Amino acid sequence: MPGTVMVSGGSGYIAGETIRQLLAKGWTVHTTVRSLGRVSELRPQLGGTPETLKFFAADLMNDKGRAEAVAGCDAVCHMASPFPAEVPKDENDLIVPAREGALRALRFAKAAGVKRFVMTSSAAAIAYGHAAGKIEYNEDDWTNVDAPGVQPYIKSKTIAERAARDWVAAEGGDMEYCAVCPVMVLGPVQGGDFAASVEPVLRLLNGSIPALPDVGFSIVDLRDIADLHVLALEAPADKVRDGRFLGSSGRFFKFADMAGVLREKLGPQARKVPTRRMPDWAVHVLSWFMPPARQLLGELGRTRATSSVRAQSVLGWKPRPPEESIVDCAHSLIEHGVVKV
Repeated sequence: MPGTVMVSGGSGYIAGETIRQLLAKGWTVHTTVRSLGRVSELRPQLGGTPETLKFFAADLMNDKGRAEAVAGCDAVCHMASPFPAEVPKDENDLIVPAREGALRALRFAKAAGVKRFVMTSSAAAIAYGHAAGKIEYNEDDWTNVDAPGVQPYIKSKTIAERAARDWVAAEGGDMEYCAVCPVMVLGPVQGGDFAASVEPVLRLLNGSIPALPDVGFSIVDLRDIADLHVLALEAPADKVRDGRFLGSSGRFFKFADMAGVLREKLGPQARKVPTRRMPDWAVHVLSWFMPPARQLLGELGRTRATSSVRAQSVLGWKPRPPEESIVDCAHSLIEHGVVKV
């Protein structure tokens, strides 16, 4: 039977869809946001009533409001973590709040008697810092944060998940912990406030990417990754205890593949989507003038194929085709006026 769950970071892209699905299944949801001033904006997007969806002000780096948010909860879904569009000057701007936020959530969950703790980690904690010849990844892999070129966001997710697992092993008692590790999340947006993961589709549609770099991503649909979190919350304890579930549709898409899907499915609406390939040297030159492009340098020519066999076999999860996620994301960006075509 559904109970009461605290979902941290309720204004987030994945958290929002997870909350909508939990409410539809009869859960009572407590969610944290940094400012209660956003409640009037968020409640129409998330649904529920003041009785079934309750908001609490809390921050990753502060204890204030956390005891109240988790009081009476059977489970916690810890989803809040910094996810910037650009690389910060100091990597600790990401690493410290990601790690401390997870540990703070665990401590308050245990104090409140929470039985199940599901943490949103990332494929970033799995598929980076490995030898160039490695192209296939699953939950048994861990990112090497000491390898050259590993970006701050990737370090933050890896360090936070490892810290959480270490804490659970030492302090968690009989708390049931597992992590969900999404790849790049695409799907419908609710408006102009969305995750940085949607940027590739946005930039292809508006033509701000002048050509297609030899860079790619594994993709998962927003609605499916939310469903995976719900499954992890509701599954029997023996299926999730100390578990790790990679959320991926299974196919690796280069920018050229994504562009091809957009041109085929959107027709004239994809008129700004580039067709030319960008040589590797041009990406290096671009990175001198556009700092966000520096994140692409380590990805040139790389394939990081991810398997969701464990999530499908253990939890019965079924991801949709990635082409559907790309197209639905594009249509929603156009419908909400984020992209003018």
